[in-house]
Amino acid sequence: MPELRQEQFLKETKMAELVPTEVDKYNTLIATYDNEFKKWEARTKKIIRRYRDDTRSASGNDTAKFNILWSNVSTLIPAVYSKMPKADVSRRFGDNDPIGRVASTLVERALDFEIEHYTDFRSTMRHAVEDRFLGGRGVAWVRYEPHVVQVPGLPESPESDDGLQVTEDSDEAETKDYTAGQVEPMEQIEYECAPTDYVHWADFGHSVARTWEEVTQVWRWVYMTKDALVERFGEEAARNIPLDSGPDPLSNYASSQKEYTRAKICELWDKDTAKVYWFSKQGNKFIDVRDDPLELEQFFPCCKPLYATMTSDSLVPVPDFVLYQDQANELDILSDRIDGLVKSLRVRGVYDSSVPALQRLLTEGDNNSLIPVDKWMAFSEKGGLKGAIDLIPLDTLANALLQCYRARQEIKQQIYEITGLSDILRGASQASETATAQQIKGQFASLRLRSMQEEVAIFASDLIRLKAQIICTKFQPQTIMMYAAASQMQPVDQQMIPQALALIKDKPLRNFRIEVAADSLVQLDEAAIKRERTEFIGAFAGFLQQAMPVAQASPEMTPVLMEVMKFGVSAFKSSQQLEGVIDQALDQIKEKMAQPQQPKPDPEMIKLQAQQQSEQMRVQADMQATQAKAQFDAQLHQAKIQAEMQMEQMKVQAEMQAEAQKQQFTAQLESAKLEREQQMERFKAELDASTKIRVAQINHSASMHPDDITAQQQVQSLMNQDMRSMIEAMMNTVNNSNQQIMQSHNNTVGTMQEMMKNQSDNKEVMKAVADMIAAPKRIVRGPDGKAVGVEVVK
Repeated sequence: MPELRQEQFLKETKMAELVPTEVDKYNTLIATYDNEFKKWEARTKKIIRRYRDDTRSASGNDTAKFNILWSNVSTLIPAVYSKMPKADVSRRFGDNDPIGRVASTLVERALDFEIEHYTDFRSTMRHAVEDRFLGGRGVAWVRYEPHVVQVPGLPESPESDDGLQVTEDSDEAETKDYTAGQVEPMEQIEYECAPTDYVHWADFGHSVARTWEEVTQVWRWVYMTKDALVERFGEEAARNIPLDSGPDPLSNYASSQKEYTRAKICELWDKDTAKVYWFSKQGNKFIDVRDDPLELEQFFPCCKPLYATMTSDSLVPVPDFVLYQDQANELDILSDRIDGLVKSLRVRGVYDSSVPALQRLLTEGDNNSLIPVDKWMAFSEKGGLKGAIDLIPLDTLANALLQCYRARQEIKQQIYEITGLSDILRGASQASETATAQQIKGQFASLRLRSMQEEVAIFASDLIRLKAQIICTKFQPQTIMMYAAASQMQPVDQQMIPQALALIKDKPLRNFRIEVAADSLVQLDEAAIKRERTEFIGAFAGFLQQAMPVAQASPEMTPVLMEVMKFGVSAFKSSQQLEGVIDQALDQIKEKMAQPQQPKPDPEMIKLQAQQQSEQMRVQADMQATQAKAQFDAQLHQAKIQAEMQMEQMKVQAEMQAEAQKQQFTAQLESAKLEREQQMERFKAELDASTKIRVAQINHSASMHPDDITAQQQVQSLMNQDMRSMIEAMMNTVNNSNQQIMQSHNNTVGTMQEMMKNQSDNKEVMKAVADMIAAPKRIVRGPDGKAVGVEVVK
C-alpha cells in the first residue's frame, strides 16, 4: 500500500509539473539558495569530518596527523561561551518610572525561568556556537508552544489531547458546525513555553542576499514522523505526504544507516506576504498557510545567524579553518614525517657473514655479557669489531627529527597568529617574561577574542528578545506572574503588577531594553566582582557622609542628591531592588515637600508669648501652692486628731492586753505551784512506802536465798530508775511552763514598743511634709522659655 500511494503521489507530481503552482515560486527560491551555498556545504562537511577525525580508515594504517582544528575549537568555545546567559531587562530610558521598573523585573524573571528551567536554550546555544567555529554559521529558531488540556466535566475535544501546537489552533476547529443539543468542546492552557530549537546548518536557508537586512524569506527543513504529521496537519493531509526522507549522515560509510522513514517538511516565513507556509519538496501545493502567527517585530522567528568571517557582498560564511588550512596541512605532513623518523630511529647496519656471532650481539647480548668468537686471531687481524660491522649513523636522523619538531612549532605559531590564539591564552609562557610583558600580550591577544565574545552575546541577546516578545504577547498574565514569582516581590511592587502587565503587552521592545552582557557568558573572576562591590559600598558610604549635611541644611536639594545616588546605583547589575527603594524614598520626600509648610513665627512674638506664659504659670503656681498649703494644713490637723485617737485606742488596748496577760500569768503561776505541791506530796508518800518496804526486805533478807536476794535487788534498781524518770519529767514540765509564760510576756512588751515607734515615725513624716510646704519655691522653665514646673529653693 505505501508503494502504491508513493507511485500515485509521483504521478500527481509529474502532472502538476506542467502547471505552475504557488509552491514553484518557493521551490525556485530554495534551488537558488542550494546552488549558492553548495560549495560552502561541501566545505563544511569536510571540516566536520576533519574535526571528528572521520577521515581515518578502519585499518589504522593512515598517516599521522596533528588535529589543530579540534585543539583550536576546544579552546575557543569555552572562551566565548561557558555558562548560561543572564538576561538584563531594563527600562529603555532611566526616568523615574516605578511601573516600568516592575514590568522589567517581571520580564527578566520570566526569562530567567524559561532559560534555566528548560534545557533547550542551553543545548541550542552550545550547538550554535560550535557550528560558528566549524562551518561558520549557527542558527536558532524560537516558537510558541501552549499545552492545552480538557476542562474537567466537559466533553473531550476532537483535537489532540497533548496540546502541542506550532503556532495557533487549526482552522478545522473553526469550520466545524456544532448542532443544537451539542456542547462545544472547551479547553484551557495548562502551561505554556517558548522553546528554542537548534537548526542544523544543512537544514536552514534564506533568500539570497548580500546582507542579512536584505533577506525577505527564511525557512527550515523539519523531519517529521507519521504521528507528528497527523498531529500537526491532520490525518487527511498526512496521508498524501511521502515518508521518504531523513537526516543525511556525514560519513559515506554510514550511508547504510540512513533512515528514510520521515517526511521532509519545509516551514517558510515570507516577510513580503507576512505569511507562513508549510509544504513538502515533492508536493505541488501548500500543506498549511497561516498569517503572521507570532506577531514579532522583525517577523522572522530566528535572529541573525552567528556568522564567522563575512563580507558585505555575500551571506556565504568563510569558516575559520579555511584561513589556516594550508598551515594545518603542513602540520599533518610534518607530523607524518616525525612519525616516520621516530619509527626509523633505531640501530641498523651490516656485518661480515663469516662471523655469524655478530648477529647475536644485538639480539642476545645482555648487560655485562660477552659472546665467544671463533678464530679470534684472524678476527682481530681484520680490525676486530670495527672491521666486521658497520651501522647506519643515527645523528643524521636525530638532527632531521629536531628540525621537524622546530618547523612544526613555527607553523603552530603561525596558526596562532592567524586565529588570534596567543600563548598567554593557552597558558604557555616563557620563564624569562615579566608579569607586565605577559599582561601586555594578554591585552593584545584578547582583542579578537573580545570581538568573538561580543558576537556571541549579540546572538544570545537577539534570541532572548524573541523569547521576550513571545512571553509578553502570547503568555497569559497568570503564567507570567507564576514564572516571575510575583508573590515574592516587595509589597510596594506587588501593588503595581496590574499596570506593569498592561505595559508588557504594549510593544515590549519599544519600552524595554533587553540585552545579554558578554561577561555573563564566560566564567567571571569572583574576586573582581567582590572587589567592585566593595568599592561601590565604600563610594556609596562616602557619598552619604557628604550628602547628609547638605540635605539637612537645604532640604530642597534632597531630590537632586537622590537622583545622583540613583544615577550611580543604576550602573551596577542587579540593582533594580535598590532602584525601587530609592524611588520609594524619593516619592515620599517629594510628597512631604509638596505639603504646605507653616510660616516661621516672629522671634519677638515668641519671646513675648514665652513671658506671658511664664507670668501666667507663676500666678497659677502661687495659687496652686496656697491651695495646696491650706488643703495640707486641714489634712494635717485631721491626721493629727486621727493619730491621737488611734494612739489612745492602742494604749487602752495595750493596757487591757497587759492586764489580761498579767492575770493569765498569775493564774498559770498559781496552777503550777499547786501542781508542784501535789506532786511533792505524792512523792513523799511513795518515798515513805518504799522506805518501809525496804526495811522489811532487809529484815527478811537474812532468811532469803541468795538468788532471791539478787532478783529482788534488780527489781529495786528498776523501781529506782522509774522514780528518777518521773522526777525528771515533772521538772521538765515545770521549766517549759515557765518559759512559755516568759515568752508571752516578752511578746507583749515588744508589741507595745513597736506601737510607740510607729507613732514617733508618723510624727516625723508629718513634720517633714509641713516643712516642705512652708519652704520657698521657684518656677522651672524649659529650653523654649516656657514654664514646665515648680521646685523648692534649698
